[in-house]
Amino acid sequence: VQLQASGGGLVQAGESLSLSCAVIGSILDISAMGWYRQARGKQRESVAVIHSSGGINYADPVKGRFTISRDSAKNTANLQMNSLKPEDTAVYSCFLITRDNNPYWGQGTLVTVSS
Repeated sequence: VQLQASGGGLVQAGESLSLSCAVIGSILDISAMGWYRQARGKQRESVAVIHSSGGINYADPVKGRFTISRDSAKNTANLQMNSLKPEDTAVYSCFLITRDNNPYWGQGTLVTVSS
């Protein structure tokens, strides 16, 4: 199983980007999918998580600006990022967790927000 992230790029502050994470391969019983980010010189932080129950969690810095969604039939998760700020600049990685708590990680995609 592989997770393939796409959609990163360079934008100006205030603009939007949409990230997509596709699950390649067969996997059953996904408990949650989400995104982490890691800025240069900083620790990795959770950005958004969507649970199979429908529950969603956002990190405080992105609340009201980012929206996570999931297409269970296609096994994809998307992160719509609006009103981007320079401090959102980071490598964004998607992940999923199975119901038996096995994590899978995808390669990161770089998001750069210029001021």
